[in-house]
Amino acid sequence: MFDTKAQKAILVLEDKTTYYGWSLDACDSAIGEVVFNTGMTGYQEVMTDPSYKGQIVTFTYTEIGNTGINDQDDESVRPSIKGIVTRNLCLESSNWRKNQSLIDYLKENQIAHIYGIDTRALTKHLRKTGTMNGYISTVCLDPIVLQNKILVEREQDNRDIVKQVSTSNEYQFILKTNSTIIYNQYRSQKINQDINVHIIVVDFGVKTNILRNLFKYTKYITVVPSETSSKEILRHKPDGILLSNGPGDPALLTYAVDNVRDLIKTNIPLFGICMGHQILSLAMGFKTFKLKFGHRGLNHPVGYRKQIEITSQNHGFATISNPKLDEDVLINQKNYNDNTIAALCHRKHPSFAVQYHPEASPGPHDSLNLFEHFIRIAIMVKSDPFIVRQSQNKMQS
Repeated sequence: MFDTKAQKAILVLEDKTTYYGWSLDACDSAIGEVVFNTGMTGYQEVMTDPSYKGQIVTFTYTEIGNTGINDQDDESVRPSIKGIVTRNLCLESSNWRKNQSLIDYLKENQIAHIYGIDTRALTKHLRKTGTMNGYISTVCLDPIVLQNKILVEREQDNRDIVKQVSTSNEYQFILKTNSTIIYNQYRSQKINQDINVHIIVVDFGVKTNILRNLFKYTKYITVVPSETSSKEILRHKPDGILLSNGPGDPALLTYAVDNVRDLIKTNIPLFGICMGHQILSLAMGFKTFKLKFGHRGLNHPVGYRKQIEITSQNHGFATISNPKLDEDVLINQKNYNDNTIAALCHRKHPSFAVQYHPEASPGPHDSLNLFEHFIRIAIMVKSDPFIVRQSQNKMQS
């Protein structure tokens, strides 16, 4: 472990709100959008989730770090967050899977952090005013200077950051053998893994656990960059296409929306998760908007007609309802906290999406069945390509 001598640190928000705390010298400064996550577990998964690219994450749970960091729970090769904010930071971690302490991990990956502040007060402030950019610093402790730097950074907010987290080259996903022990709770699936369906995953910032869940059902998974054209995707002759999660504003990804609009017409089953949900929604004709403080946590209720599932969520944007699209699109789940769209499906094409994370790492397992549902649709359409056309003809008649 490196020198754990604490030094003074400061967090300044865009509206000049200032918090003073401490840091253990992992990284002297960071600027990014300050958001909060309400999960009681899963800090490692949060820090390695590409959807948090460029953000400073406030953990509302009072202490993190007590289970350290392990090799199995990373959601990407490297963390994408700019910094973390917490009430207490555990120095002595203990867990049978631990490979290193959180403190060492923060230093190794140059992740800025501040602890010892009232995270409840910070979270309440963000809920009231909305998420905004902030600055963590251990070098400059002058709030005015830091706020001026935040305002300069704000001018660059309209950037496509998906390209920064998406894979540069396509690859075949293979599950590492040592991961099967950790995820043995997934042995209850009803579909044999030896089925011969080829799934394309469009990587907008895909979490590893999405790929793990697909690998339960098929060994033929190809991950492609976010900018891959629909023509190139079709060249692979996929039986199903998954649109992954990812960071940033979906409206900036016009190339992805155009590609998905073309893919919908092919009747190849499409499954969108989080950012993938928003991309599919835009391709169907919906519009998106930025939420005041986003949905980030493990206990978000979604459902329809008194049925409920508890879900893991992480997104700052949502889809706007449009009654004009009711003839073609079914809204089959709402978020019970704020009534935003949580799931939708096309009435004429095998395309559906959810505004939450069914891969459930960390989080509840209520919606894990969606992966099996997606695979079943892919199998059905592959075995009888005319089944979709028959269904469309019945609807038209």
